[in-house]
Amino acid sequence: MQKENKVCNITPANRVNQVQEYYFSKKLKEVAEMNAAGKNVINLGVGSPDLPPSADTIETLCEHARHENEHGYQPYVGISELREAFATWYKTWYDVTLDPKTEIQPLIGSKEGILHISLAFLNPGDGVLVPDPGYPTYSSVSKLAEARLIPYALKEELNWQPDFEALEQLDLSGVKLMWVNYPNMPTGANASQELFEKLVAFGLKHNIVICNDNPYSFILNKEPRSILSVPGAKSICIELNSMSKSHNMPGWRMAMLASNPVFVQWVLKVKSNIDSGQFKPMQYAAVKALEAPKAWYDAMNKVYQSRRDLAGQIMHALGCVYDENQTGMFLWGKIPAEAAGSEAIADQVLYDANVFITPGFIFGKGGERYIRISLCCKQETLKEALNRIKQIIK
Repeated sequence: MQKENKVCNITPANRVNQVQEYYFSKKLKEVAEMNAAGKNVINLGVGSPDLPPSADTIETLCEHARHENEHGYQPYVGISELREAFATWYKTWYDVTLDPKTEIQPLIGSKEGILHISLAFLNPGDGVLVPDPGYPTYSSVSKLAEARLIPYALKEELNWQPDFEALEQLDLSGVKLMWVNYPNMPTGANASQELFEKLVAFGLKHNIVICNDNPYSFILNKEPRSILSVPGAKSICIELNSMSKSHNMPGWRMAMLASNPVFVQWVLKVKSNIDSGQFKPMQYAAVKALEAPKAWYDAMNKVYQSRRDLAGQIMHALGCVYDENQTGMFLWGKIPAEAAGSEAIADQVLYDANVFITPGFIFGKGGERYIRISLCCKQETLKEALNRIKQIIK
């Protein structure tokens, strides 16, 4: 008789007890179980683009994958062609000049970059300013690094921008990093040059590294911006950027960070001890993707706009209100005053209509009265979701 495997007298590291399994990891298991039972759940929760990369990008991947000599380990800094392509992309779209040799570090996704930056800069007990509402990974990775979390509120009445007067009232001693994310997720609030200038000035004043996570600037956004366009920003800022959203490559895990050479080198020290580089044919394909003309981005956004209109109808059906000026691949809406909370309304939609939407509470206390709808599914699917939801709303 086979005995049950047990772990005897072993406890995990303290950092494991500081975090929980990622919300989507748990909830998508439940969705999978519902689908196995024949529920046919429509997933409007996760922001995984369903559109493909450009045909030239895919062909470049296939072409290079056939080369016998392109399947080995690659440099930790990525191939030179990729760094140069990122530099050209930044100059073309953000009017930011980057040295491809010293100011750019390719990443296996920007989520990986959040971890690398945290490990490179944070000692246990160092302070980290994290937005509320905000991407949960900023908080969870900071906890894994045993840092001290200091949430700062983003409020709708301030267009989801930091309240700098409130920040100045905080005890900022020992604060090392500040996470910002513009265009913002989950709220869809866009950046302005004035906001970036304030953030850079705040970082320089208090010697706090400002980390801007910038994967959404090409989605339903007419004017992509980078915090590195502010004079002096490189000395105190790090910007993450990703091809997951902008080029429909989420599973490829192609991203980068940019900053001054010293910061980039510190991150590389961490990264080079964790991974072994990216598949070379994918790097060449990413180079091709970064050459996309404006017409390619426009075509992608035309699709997202039509989906946004349907997502807005879903919001209205649920009695939610939202800002028409949002950017990015989600729609963020405020739930009705009589609703119990974001989790309650999301669960009602999931269990009664078999439609999965994201409750705002997972992004922090400031998201409790909001829900988020992903635009990463076809119009026909959004129409079906709308019809299902209308049938359960009395």
